[in-house]
Amino acid sequence: MNPNTFPTKGNLILAKGSLALASQGYELMDKKRNILIKELMSLIDEAKGIQSEIDVTFTSAYKALQKANIELGIDYVQDIAMAVPVDNTVRIKTRSIMGTEIPLVEHDDTPLNLTYAYYSTRESLDEARYQFEKVKKLTVKLSMVENSAYRLANSIKRTQKRANALKNITIPRYKTLTKDISNSLEEKDREEFTRLKVIKRNKKSF
Repeated sequence: MNPNTFPTKGNLILAKGSLALASQGYELMDKKRNILIKELMSLIDEAKGIQSEIDVTFTSAYKALQKANIELGIDYVQDIAMAVPVDNTVRIKTRSIMGTEIPLVEHDDTPLNLTYAYYSTRESLDEARYQFEKVKKLTVKLSMVENSAYRLANSIKRTQKRANALKNITIPRYKTLTKDISNSLEEKDREEFTRLKVIKRNKKSF
């Protein structure tokens, strides 16, 4: 609605309607922001837990790998590593949180089909393989959580910007417009009432 509109009852109704719509929009933006912030904080806590677990698992995995390299030789371990097949079981879908699309990563937890001669290897190689499988799963999960947190943070920023625009610009504008039109209409009513009184008094004098 044009703020420079004429002070009529019809325009007053439009101004009040626009004010109510802007106020409702702000309430919705505020609720959306709070829900997204709550979800983001939950993801941040989850990411911290996964990161700590990854650090511990990485340390265990590299210790096991180092031991396997010492016991079996780096070249032999590298040959076995080259036989590891490509993992194509990761699938990425999306889910919506208050209109924000975040990734939902699905991964097959079945260990990769990797075979080698047990008589020519050591337990350290099995331990390294087990630990790196855990690292892979945790990395997939962490990437999903961090990406989701990043998208939610951007959505919160946009929502905050819209809420601020409604609260600080749009709502005050329509409040002022409603007040100005109401005052103008009241002034017109007083003028009309005074004019009618004068006409009535003049009629009595004749």
